[in-house]
Amino acid sequence: MATYSELLKQIEALTRQAEDLRHAEIEKVIAEIREKMEKYGLTVADLGLEKSPKRGAKKAAKVAAKYRNPATGETWSGRGRTPKWLADAEAKGQKRESFAV
Repeated sequence: MATYSELLKQIEALTRQAEDLRHAEIEKVIAEIREKMEKYGLTVADLGLEKSPKRGAKKAAKVAAKYRNPATGETWSGRGRTPKWLADAEAKGQKRESFAV
């Protein structure tokens, strides 16, 4: 009867052998797929295997500009942190409404 360590060595050897065979089979399958794709003029898009966006992930919608810096043409949507050019203008006493688009 085999010992535990002998069985572990056999498992390791068989695992390596199985991985080697798996890699060889994968290479063969890939070659066959490429050959058939070329033969029939197929692309990855035809197979429907292109990566799609994650479920629930939405592209942020662009928001129209509400304020414009007349000197530089920079705009701000009114969302997020107030831009420096507008904060500086307000600090000088100008009203935000005077920059409205």
